[in-house]
Amino acid sequence: MFVGFGTTVNIATIIGGAAIGVLVGGRMPTRSRTLITDVLGLITILGAVSALAPMWSERYISALPKGWTLLAILASLLIGGLIGSALNLESKLDGIGENLRKRFRAKEDSTFVEGFVSASLLFIIGPLAILGSISDGMSTGVDQLLLKSSLDFFAAMAFAASLGWGVAASSIPVGIYQGLWTLIGLGLGNILSGYQIDAMTITGGVVLICVGLRLLKIKDIAAGNLLPSLMVAPILVQLLNTFA
Repeated sequence: MFVGFGTTVNIATIIGGAAIGVLVGGRMPTRSRTLITDVLGLITILGAVSALAPMWSERYISALPKGWTLLAILASLLIGGLIGSALNLESKLDGIGENLRKRFRAKEDSTFVEGFVSASLLFIIGPLAILGSISDGMSTGVDQLLLKSSLDFFAAMAFAASLGWGVAASSIPVGIYQGLWTLIGLGLGNILSGYQIDAMTITGGVVLICVGLRLLKIKDIAAGNLLPSLMVAPILVQLLNTFA
């Protein structure tokens, strides 16, 4: 196996799952596809709740000053959100999705962009994407990315049945994101402590809630603008752990 093998498999499973989902979803009535989207919104929120679990772990709590477990996440989201808003990441993500829609020759009123943005956010958030990619880069195994690939396969299938080919296009940012973490693992080794991964996971859980609310059409939150908070969180908690 070569460095990056795990991410290559992950990309293939997303595309394969999405292709099957499109073939199946095209034969479904509109009401069925709408129901699937609602179910995906609920499952995304359920996954977000799971991602929030480290908030109450001893490892995370003991690493931070008393009273900072929630404030650290709040500060990460605020700082990351301001950075994302300044960079206009949400619009740029939509723009990428729109350009890909044109390349795929999907209709303007299709759900291509929604599928691309929602699936991209879902697939890149979580500890498996980071830890698995770092492990792949360090050549210590691809077990975590293979597990993620199997989960993403079924998620892509379900998403694409309702949202179409935009889900397959999400393999592009997944490849870039995990590829960067693989290079970090290749060059620097295990650079993140457990509590830093916890902070990133918790922050990602909040972003996933935003994705779920969007899928359920409850609130259209610019989740893309919150993506920098995933990078802010581990840096902030390290500063708190070191100096506070």
